[in-house]
Amino acid sequence: MPVSGIRLINTNIITPNRLIRDGFIDLEAGKIKALGRMSECTAAAATATMTIDLKGCHTTPGFIEMHSHGGGGADVMDGTSQAILTFARAHARAGVTGILASTLTSSEADLHQVLHAFAEAKKSNPDGAKLLGIHLEGPYLSPEMSGAQDPRYLRNPDPGQYLPLLENPDIKRWSVSPELPGAMELGRHLRERGILAAMAHTKATYDTVLEALDNGYTHITHFYSCTSTVTRERGFRIAGAVEAGYLDDDITIEIIADGKHLPPPLLKLIYKSKGSNRTALVSDSMRAMGMPEGDSILGGLRDGQKVIVEDGVAAYPDRSSLAGSVVGGNQLIRNMINLADVPLLHAVRMMTKTPAGILGIAKRKGTLAPGMDADVTVLDHNLDVVLTIVEGRIVYDGRH
Repeated sequence: MPVSGIRLINTNIITPNRLIRDGFIDLEAGKIKALGRMSECTAAAATATMTIDLKGCHTTPGFIEMHSHGGGGADVMDGTSQAILTFARAHARAGVTGILASTLTSSEADLHQVLHAFAEAKKSNPDGAKLLGIHLEGPYLSPEMSGAQDPRYLRNPDPGQYLPLLENPDIKRWSVSPELPGAMELGRHLRERGILAAMAHTKATYDTVLEALDNGYTHITHFYSCTSTVTRERGFRIAGAVEAGYLDDDITIEIIADGKHLPPPLLKLIYKSKGSNRTALVSDSMRAMGMPEGDSILGGLRDGQKVIVEDGVAAYPDRSSLAGSVVGGNQLIRNMINLADVPLLHAVRMMTKTPAGILGIAKRKGTLAPGMDADVTVLDHNLDVVLTIVEGRIVYDGRH
């Protein structure tokens, strides 16, 4: 819904560094123009063509989803611009204003089709979460820790393959197993180009993770899920990537807070140990996010894997492994509050300011302040999404 300016009134604002009760926010020309208490809101300063009374709802920075594969019945690996736009709209309904489109390990032909479809989708992305870029998850992943990734396409890092891909400006993140031959060199290339290098699906030991940190890797993908931990060799215990993630403050992490991939005690331990400034919430959702439970497909319709969605999570038909979540941003925040006793402000930070910092976009997104992008999520007292506004444009209105 294009309007020249929006004024939100009678709202509790989470910046997310503080709570402003009974506040207002002015949005103009795609930016936040002003915000404060209603007592500071003067008619003379108003230039909005639309005023929305939020009647005490919470207003937060727009949620940033840095790891999702699908939603609304579509998957990034479908390889069409329409599928990517459907995916972006589905996440906007969950309060997400900015999203990385995450791939799965696939054939090179399918990957190049996704890159083309993403470029086309960016040209017409007016009514969903903003497409911030592409997250490549694989194909450089450990076969022993492949999880739901298709093992047919796993391989070691190959400069002949990845250097041409790194010329694509849409690639903003790459998840790699750092212990693979050639992974350290890839990490250095990613660092040089300002692409987030993440460790994922890994058997790396603690020492290998520290070496990876020196070579550009700063983040751990879906912490605990397909992430190495303590092992034993000839009776001696060896720490893994989980322990490195806890101990090294230079490492940021993300967690799938769907209430299924990680139980409440681990959610609490992660929050207590890493805090809200180094932990991002992600859905790692697949196409069944926002859809009825039952049979579904992980990955592209043509070459994906059959999964079953039941009890709020996707799994392989034999129930041997989980295969992605089916929740969106507001449910992640709700779970951290209800399952891990995290304060509202901190839970919001883990979905806004923290991922913005990890992705290097914190100068314009992730916080409510004058001059920042007008990315806004409005939640009612049950944390259901009321409004999603992307750069000053209403892309989801749940009031009706």
